[in-house]
Formats: sequence, structure tokens, C-alpha cells
Amino acid sequence: MSASTASKYAIRQAYQHCQGIAAQHYENFPTASKLIRADLRPAVAAIYAFARAADDMADEGDASAEIRIKQLDAWESLLERCTEEEVDHPIFLALGDAIKIFHLPIQALHDLLTAFRMDCTINRYATEQELLFYCKHSANPVGRLMLALHGIHDDKAAHASDCICTALQLTNFWQDFSIDHAKGRCYLPESWLAAENITSNQLLAGEVTQQQVAPAIEHAITFTRDLFYEGRELLPMLPLRFRLQIAATWHGGSSILSATERCDNPLTERPHLKRSDWAKMVIPIIKSTLMPKCHAKTMNIKTA
Repeated sequence: MSASTASKYAIRQAYQHCQGIAAQHYENFPTASKLIRADLRPAVAAIYAFARAADDMADEGDASAEIRIKQLDAWESLLERCTEEEVDHPIFLALGDAIKIFHLPIQALHDLLTAFRMDCTINRYATEQELLFYCKHSANPVGRLMLALHGIHDDKAAHASDCICTALQLTNFWQDFSIDHAKGRCYLPESWLAAENITSNQLLAGEVTQQQVAPAIEHAITFTRDLFYEGRELLPMLPLRFRLQIAATWHGGSSILSATERCDNPLTERPHLKRSDWAKMVIPIIKSTLMPKCHAKTMNIKTA
């Protein structure tokens, strides 16, 4: 083996580094968990570590937007290099290996970086279409990468996956109202707020009551629930183990959405799932996994 070629040991260590990153971060929804096939977990962890680091560049610390974007540009350069050569960086050593083995769609990884750049400069959206454009880059690529890892290249599966991923991204926005507003961010589109004769500036300035914004939040939740419902068609298209992963994700996301809906004031409260909440989902998750066609036809996510 030439000195310029990374050893199998180095690649294995790089994957372990990525798995450590995935294990250290709390997520509402399973990422590189044991629900994923064992042979795919390292690749999932590499994708997650790549995205997690880029997300931190965009969102953490006090650096200016210009510096953050330059950091993301450098990150993208490493992404481009890792598809052509072995990069001396654990995340890109692992990611480059995963890209080659599973023929991952590189554009999906570039799309994620586009979304992170948007995070650096955009803190509100004028229309529903703008918000969905963000989700197309921030969330949908993850689902498409997971499909590719499982060898699924079906347009209907991709569309259903996009619906679930967008719903998860929006659910996270509505769950994090209290956190994002403190940072000067508003993900409720101006067009939705305008229907209630309010603006994002008023909302962020604390000039709007919960009662005034409640219809816009209700619209957001209904809009997101419809996406979850449309995405239910994905489950029958998946192999059993992957189906279990997505069923758990689907029920977890829809349960967070319902918890947000139940909040007295989601602008000041942040809902989260407890162990008891996950325990209640065990039977529905199993049913959705073993009877996916039934799930696709009859599941009512208001009771998930």
C-alpha cells in the first residue's frame, strides 16, 4: 500500500470518529441508531457528521455571516476533494469512502451546504414557496441519501421521502419557536402572518399576543400534518429494517407536532418527547412496520 493511500485502519478510525459525533448529539428522531442496518451505520454517521459540523459553522458562535460562509465554502472544497482523493480529515475520509461504496448523490450533499449558507444570512421567509425551497435543501437531501444507501431509486419513494423530511424540518421549526425568536428568527412565512394582519417584525418584537398569532400557528401545524400524511406512502416501499427506522421517525415527528399543537403558548414553551411518550409509540411503530399498507391508507397522525 502506497504512503498516499489511507489504510483500512485509518478509514475504520474515521468512521468511528463520525459515529462518536452522532452518538454525542441529541436528536428528536433516530439518526445512526441500531434501527439502521449494521453495515450502513458507519456511512449514515459519516453523512451526519458532515452535516452536523456544517450546521455548527452556520449557527454556533459569534462569527460574522461572511466568515461563516467562507468556512462553509472551505467545507465544500473538502467535499469536492474527497470524491477524487483521500482527504486527511476524519469526516471526509469516511464520507469519501461512503460516497464511493454506495454511489451517494453528491448533489444532495451540496444542497445541504446551500441551506447552511442560507442560515447565515436569512432569518425569515416571505412566502410558503421560499420556506419550502429552504426545506428542499436543508431536509430533503437527507432522505434521498438514505434511500440511496438502501439502493432505492424510485421517483414515488423520493417524493414521499421529501414530504416526510420537509414535515420533520417544519416540525422542528414550530417546536423551536421560543428558541428561534430569541435569536431573531421567524420561520412562519410573512404571507401566513399577513393573513392575521401581523408581521414577523411585530412577532419578534413581542408586540403580538399568542391569541393573535394562534391562527397562523394552527395553519403551520395543519400544513405540516398534511405533509406527514402524504409521506406515509413511503413505508410500503422500504425493506423491513429501514421501514422500522422510518416508522419510528414518522411517529416521533408527528408526535412532536401534536405536542406543539397542545402547548398553551408554543411561543414560550418548547415541547419535547419523554421516554413515556416513546413507550406509547412502540405498538403504533410496530403496526406501521408490519402493516405498512394499512398505515399508508388509514393512519390518523392526530392520534399518533
